[in-house]
Amino acid sequence: MADEVVLLDFWPSPFGMRLRIALAEKGIEYEYKEEDLWNKSPLLLQMNPVHKKIPVLIHNGKPVCESLIALQYIDEVWNDKAPLLPSDSYLRAQARFWADFVDKKIYDIGRKLWTTKGEEHDAASKEFLDCIGVLEGELEDKPFFGGETLGFVDVALIPFYSWFLVYEKFGNFSVEAEHPKFIAWVKRCMEKESVSKSLPEQERSTILSHL
Repeated sequence: MADEVVLLDFWPSPFGMRLRIALAEKGIEYEYKEEDLWNKSPLLLQMNPVHKKIPVLIHNGKPVCESLIALQYIDEVWNDKAPLLPSDSYLRAQARFWADFVDKKIYDIGRKLWTTKGEEHDAASKEFLDCIGVLEGELEDKPFFGGETLGFVDVALIPFYSWFLVYEKFGNFSVEAEHPKFIAWVKRCMEKESVSKSLPEQERSTILSHL
């Protein structure tokens, strides 16, 4: 029996983009269902009754919620192609650490850039660039965070690039000017079809920031 895979998502969500990239990397066919977050579907409320949030991966009728958990699930279930997590236990733990860092830092600080003013805004701009610097230091001279191929941390982080135009506009900075090695990594990721086709154009995210 063929796997039935459904993704409940919202197009500008970097968390949903993670799963779109992973499924594309694995070559998994799935049904994409766009959610209206202001009028959530009965299916979303049924499949994620606790948080009532997207994305939700539904595999043969069973829901997997929270993007990093679903990302690991995809890697474990479809483990015959394009592994995202390394086989070494320590390296797997490190990958999970940096993906957690992305969740705790990039999203929250990025949001502050366009929702705060004054000293709080200035502090967020500095903290955002500091975080990019920390990630750049972890990347070092590797093509990708996991080494030679696109991996768990790359897939967790690259979706936020779709919001960089918003971050830079409201933060009044240039990530490329401050951290060129990081943007070189972005460009390597964007060369992959699984990434470029999963991320919307940055201009679309800019429109959302004004809503």
